[in-house]
This record gives sequence, structure tokens and C-alpha cells, in this order.
Amino acid sequence: MYPNLYYVFKAWFGVEWKGLSILNTFGLMVAIAFIVAAIVLTSELKRKEKLGLLSPREEMITVGKPATLAELILNALIGFVFGFKVIGLLFSRPADMNPQEYIFSGQGNVVGGILIGLALAGMKWYDKNKQKLKEPERRNVRIWPHDRVGDIIILGLVFGIIGAKLFDNLENWDEFIKDPVGRLFSASGLTFYGGLIVAAIAICWYASKRGIRLIHLVDAAAPALMIAYAVGRIGCQVAGDGDWGIYNSAYVINKEGKSVLAQENEFQTVLKNDSSYFLHGEAPDAQGKMVYVTDRKHSSLAEVQHANFKGASFLPNWFFAYAYPKNVNKDGILIPGDKDEHNRMLPLPVFPTPLYETIACSLLFLLLWVLRTRIKMPGFMFGIYLIINGIERFTIEKIRVNTTYTIGSLHPTQAEIIALALLLGGIGLIVYQYLHKKSYG
Repeated sequence: MYPNLYYVFKAWFGVEWKGLSILNTFGLMVAIAFIVAAIVLTSELKRKEKLGLLSPREEMITVGKPATLAELILNALIGFVFGFKVIGLLFSRPADMNPQEYIFSGQGNVVGGILIGLALAGMKWYDKNKQKLKEPERRNVRIWPHDRVGDIIILGLVFGIIGAKLFDNLENWDEFIKDPVGRLFSASGLTFYGGLIVAAIAICWYASKRGIRLIHLVDAAAPALMIAYAVGRIGCQVAGDGDWGIYNSAYVINKEGKSVLAQENEFQTVLKNDSSYFLHGEAPDAQGKMVYVTDRKHSSLAEVQHANFKGASFLPNWFFAYAYPKNVNKDGILIPGDKDEHNRMLPLPVFPTPLYETIACSLLFLLLWVLRTRIKMPGFMFGIYLIINGIERFTIEKIRVNTTYTIGSLHPTQAEIIALALLLGGIGLIVYQYLHKKSYG
């Protein structure tokens, strides 16, 4: 696993550049996912604009005005926050605090914040002053929907994080009640569907305010959403963020930390030997002291979820059972002889579900990409996306670890409930559009 770029460069190039530890691999892949989504969405919007399905909107803007006091203050504040944290990460972070904890703490470098804040405010003043006219002019400009992709992506990022945190805390309400501030401002704990729902509401509101036809926007967004999810799941797999599956009892971990086929009753033997981990969420540290390492505790070993599945021999064992060594969550037991900050792995291998989702959603993206030019009914593309997204997630939930709810005799997870709602919503959208016979023409 590569919890941050320090581990990537150490493993690939044999160099140990500690400064790279501030760059989390999960965050990097999320950033790449947004960039990929922006490229795909821009391409689709331009295609729909050429078909005459989306039109530009004329807006009046003022050019030649100097920077206002509000603009300078806003840039100074943004620069201060950025400098306060980034300069602090580089020069002021305590040795015993990881970058993610530092980012969400109240600590930082005040001098760095002031310097960066003044720099950004100065750049804003210089840029505006360079374009200043004796008499500011009002000009009418045409803005196409694809010109607004930057705003749409930023809205998706901000409200996606808000929604992901909101739904994660609703899913783990007991933990939220114990430490609401810590849960809200922690770097961990993000629920994809929560982010998708809240971001979608914000973007739909923005589109309606900017005169973008919503049905064509969501159709254009369908392939972008699918590939962004596939890329984002790479980050989950590479960083080992805890979004893995249940244990695969057909395998165990050998002394080298690799998955090997389990002998008879060997899985149960490991469960008993590491019972403190499974029952109390504890494992020994380097000094032999029991420390808290995971929140996935069970009231008895019989409750530990697992499935016995022996994979095809032509594929590597880790494709079916993986222990996530050096995972970013520091979850698991110590790796013998490893002195790094991230030096733990799971005591038993699990199904690497993020890897499965990356593969599945990449193939589903290709399907949507092929269908996008063949479908003539507006809303069908997005309806298909909702259906296949719901089926994919509902299926993968069968081998994932998640909090369950009790609804009568059923015990679905939050993701299963939302996935089912998306599937039904996709079917409903397609049926509605078909009955109303609304075509592209």
C-alpha cells in the first residue's frame, strides 16, 4: 500500500523524501478523478451544443474595474488558510501527528499564512490593475454550458465532501454522538452516495439558475460520473482507506505478508490467536502494549463476516484476498521488522472490493461511452447510469463491510438502500421519458 507519495517514491525509486508524506495518494486520485470527469463532461457538453440541444446564455459583465476591497480580503483569507496549513505541514507539524490529522486540527503556521495571504491579495490587485480602464465598460458575453464546467466541478467537490461526511455520520450515528466535533472534522469517513446526492442537488440548482437544460446536463454527466468513480476507487485500493470487503476464509497471510491458501481450520485458528483485534479492536504496538487500531469490533468471533472463495489459479491470490499492508488507516497487526509510520496489515485477508469496483465501473463507462451517440431519447442515458450504478453497488455490498439497518426481517446497508433507490429511479426516469415520447429530434 501507498498511503502517501513518500511510500510511492520509496518503493519505486528507493528514495526517502519525507516531504512527500503530506501528499495523500487517496486525495491525489480523487483530484485526478475530478479532472477526468471535467474532461469527459466538457466533451459531452460540446457535443450536445453542436447538436443544438444546449444553448449559450448572454450575460453582462463589467471589465476594467480595479480590485474591490471585498475581492482583496477574500483572496487574503484564502491565502492565509492555505499558507497556515501548507507552510505548517512543511515546517511546523509535530513528529507524532500525521498530515491528515494536522490538516483538520487547529494548528498551523501563522507567519506562513500571513505571507501567502498578502501574496494572493497582491496578485489579485496587480491583475485587476493591469486590466483597469479609465472608464469601466459593461459588455455582453455569450457563455456556453461547457464554459461552466469549472464551476460545476468545484460545486461537486465542495458539496460532495459535505454530503459524504453528512451521510457517513448518519450511517455511524453512535460514533458521531460520542465525538461530534472529531467526526465532523476528521480526514476519514466519507460515504460516496452521500456526496453524490448532495452534490447533485447543488449542481442541479446551479444549472437551473444558469439556464442549462437539466435533462441534457445529467445525460452528459452520466459517463463522467462513472469514470470518476472508477478512478476514485483506485485511491481507495492504493491507500487502503478501509473501504475493503469481508474476510476471505479460503486464504490466510504467510510470514512474508502474502495471501496463501488456508489449511483446514487455519482461518479459525488465526481468529482465535488475534481475538483481541476482532473483539476489542486492539493489537500490540512495537513495545507489546495493546493499542486501539480498528473500529470494526465484534461481540463474538462467530460474528466475524467472511466467505470462503478460492480464486482461479491463473490469477494472483491478492486478487481474491488481500491484507492491505501499510494501509493509511494504520489498521491491523504490526508487520514484523517494519519501522515506518504505516506498519500494519490486516491479520486475515479480505476481498479487495475497491479493485473490483474500478474494473467494473471502467467497463460500465465504456458501455455508456458507446451508447451516448446511439440514444435519441433525453434522460435515457442518465436513467441507464442510475440503473447500472445501483446494480453494481448493490452487488458489491454483498461482500463489503458496512453498518446495517434493521427493517423488519431485512438488514440492508445504507449503500444498498440508496443503490436500490437509484435503480428504481433510473427505471422510473426511462419509463416516464418513453411514455412522454420526448426525443432529441
